[in-house]
Amino acid sequence: MANLTDSRVAFLATNGFEDSELTSPWDAVTGAGASAMMIAPDGSEITGKNGHVQTVELTAADASAEDFDALVLPGGVVNADHLRLDKASITFARSFFEQHKPVGVICHGAWILIEAGVVAGRTLTSYPSLATDLRNAGAAWVDEEVVVDQGLVSSRTPDDLPAFNAKVIEEIGEGPHSGQTA
Repeated sequence: MANLTDSRVAFLATNGFEDSELTSPWDAVTGAGASAMMIAPDGSEITGKNGHVQTVELTAADASAEDFDALVLPGGVVNADHLRLDKASITFARSFFEQHKPVGVICHGAWILIEAGVVAGRTLTSYPSLATDLRNAGAAWVDEEVVVDQGLVSSRTPDDLPAFNAKVIEEIGEGPHSGQTA
């Protein structure tokens, strides 16, 4: 496992996130030595659909991708639907692609990447109901446990979290990808 001691990982979510898709990657990256920070459109805390409460440390409007080494986007229908309507969250997510930094996205989290305009020409997976949305945005959608495309790590559901977490840690350890485009 990579040692991420000097790495800073941003997690972007809002109320209604899929609890395990936040807590499991959070525990994985912090367990590998990284520091994690919760970013949300607003508020002092957010609550997952199953009741997990997470303290918000910074708003999306005040966050800068330059301050982080990677981004993780948990899923959850309500979470992802609200994030894709928040301009600051979209801009924040897009910035990671502009800076060629690793991004992990699971389940419905890919909706924000569609809004950010960063999926065209990429291969990724998601919750199956997003397949048409992703294809319409120019992505190649596949039904696989985990997919890595130039620093973008994607998975489908909480069942995929062990593989997702391992690949997110691996990609953060590798750092920016020169071939990644916005």
